[in-house]
Amino acid sequence: MDKLFDSYWVLRITALVLSVLLFFYVQSENNTGKDTPSSTETDIITNVPLEVYYDDENLLVTGLPETVDVKISGPMQIVVQTKLLEDYKVFVDLNSLLIGEHRVTIQQENFSGKLDVVIDPETVNVVIEEKVAKEFRVDPEMNHLLIGDDYILRGMTIEPSKVLITGAKSVIESISYVKATVKADAGINASFQQEANVKVLDRDLNKLGVTIYPEKVNVKVEINEYGRELPITIKQTGELAEGVTINELSTKPSTIIVYGPKSKIDALTEVVVDVDVSKIKESGSYEMGITLPAGAAKLSQEKITVQADVTKTTTEVEARESEAVNAEETVNEEN
Repeated sequence: MDKLFDSYWVLRITALVLSVLLFFYVQSENNTGKDTPSSTETDIITNVPLEVYYDDENLLVTGLPETVDVKISGPMQIVVQTKLLEDYKVFVDLNSLLIGEHRVTIQQENFSGKLDVVIDPETVNVVIEEKVAKEFRVDPEMNHLLIGDDYILRGMTIEPSKVLITGAKSVIESISYVKATVKADAGINASFQQEANVKVLDRDLNKLGVTIYPEKVNVKVEINEYGRELPITIKQTGELAEGVTINELSTKPSTIIVYGPKSKIDALTEVVVDVDVSKIKESGSYEMGITLPAGAAKLSQEKITVQADVTKTTTEVEARESEAVNAEETVNEEN
């Protein structure tokens, strides 16, 4: 036996066999290592757009999220490659479903078969409804506290006055308000116009998910100085002509709007019009100017019409003059 191991060729063959065995042992260990859990990668792809297939011309679908999260597990190289290439997709196909409520499973395509794919959420509840388009009038609105103390809102107009709203039938039927809100800084003291977004609300003032055309409208806001409508009071001045009795004096209109600082205008209770009765000699209409009240800036009109109801009596002078005229006419007729 000792002689056998002393042989040079025997030693060489033994070394070769041991080398081959060692090689296969190392290869076996390497192959085994590839299947260990440490070589498996898990990652989550967030905010993956969810594609939806349905008849979008006649139907509307609610309940679907815009994006989903996808968890992928598998060989590290394939996980990394999948995230980089982004050639996958997640979707729901609703083409075969009828109008109503459904629970559908989110599907996926173009993920490697070596990956374990989990979509979050896996299923969703959807409602398929008929699409409806209807025209609605838009109401302008503005916070009146933004208006300066000595100014008032005269009015607001919108162009266009109506918009076309498209949405699910149940949503369209729940519309209670269609408004365009004007935004401005506090202390508004002049008329202006601006483009305002149209918003659609239900009875509880919740914003509704609908399509609006046009989405914006032009709002014109008319601002005036602060004003109040006050009654007109007649104050008679001068002396009546002899034989004239005024039964009644009235004005048309009977009220007038007075503009100016709020503190001054609120202190007024009436607008007095001076009527010189010496100029009134018979029943009829008389145009009169109005004196601006103290503290006021302007009036809604500068003149008014005073209607006079007058009774005339014959004076002694007029009687003698009338008799003389009649006598003269008689003489002329006799001649």
